[in-house]
Amino acid sequence: MRFCSISPPVCVLSFSSIALAPPSSNLSHRLLRICATADDGVEAPEEVQTQSPSSSSSSSSALGKDLKKVVNKTAATFAPRASTASKNPALPGTTLYKVFEVQGYASMFLGGVLSFNLLFPSTQPDLWRLMGMWSIWMFTIPSLRARDCPPKEKEALNYLFLIIPLLNVAIPFFWKSFPLVWSADTLAFFAMYAWKLGWLERTE
Repeated sequence: MRFCSISPPVCVLSFSSIALAPPSSNLSHRLLRICATADDGVEAPEEVQTQSPSSSSSSSSALGKDLKKVVNKTAATFAPRASTASKNPALPGTTLYKVFEVQGYASMFLGGVLSFNLLFPSTQPDLWRLMGMWSIWMFTIPSLRARDCPPKEKEALNYLFLIIPLLNVAIPFFWKSFPLVWSADTLAFFAMYAWKLGWLERTE
């Protein structure tokens, strides 16, 4: 075991020979530390393992990419798709694109009317209110996915295709309410759009 000074000039002191510095010297300003040396007298450098801040961000981004891949693959497998292998004719600006868009949001509105028991009112749970509760998943999302929409919007719809069934199954365990389920689906719909399409981001 030897003592070595980390400030130049480097001096090595052993236990056998220790020189006392005079009071006027600046030895007190030197930082001494104990370091291990090899048999040949060469000091072995001390390595300190530090975690780079970018490593945590890279791991989170990798997790996000994996989740995105799983969601897109699952939605592409189970969500309704075009019946033909040709290019999607519902391009932006076409009439078919607008028809699918109007159909999607109209089914959302009609589902809310049915869920709140405003149309075909009934004192008991019935098929109409059940359809209203599931209208966003059964009609809105498939209609909007049928368009040739941007990748960000398609990704948001893929997430919603998996999230909304979880909400519709979980919420009735705590509160059996058709309007509540439809409201939660609508909130999740617009929250996902705001996140993926950057509605809340400030533009310069």
